[in-house]
Amino acid sequence: MLLGKVIGTVTPCSLYEGLEGVPMLLVQPLDKHKNPEGSHLVAADSTRMAAPGELIYYEGGWEAALALEPWFVPVDHTIIGIVDNVHLL
Repeated sequence: MLLGKVIGTVTPCSLYEGLEGVPMLLVQPLDKHKNPEGSHLVAADSTRMAAPGELIYYEGGWEAALALEPWFVPVDHTIIGIVDNVHLL
């Protein structure tokens, strides 16, 4: 599970079959203290509810392709959920 913040939306000019209706969002990866970490990335939004400014968790690679219906669409990152709060012990 990776933490990130949605910083924008992406409008693709063409879509792969199976990604119709799936929002593509621009995400800033964050560390566990919610500080920016690394470069921006584009993630498919499996929740279809995330919006700019929201804290989210996402997966990459194999898990990202499994999170969407149908399985194995060509994505590198997929938003899995929206985070309400981060509490470190």
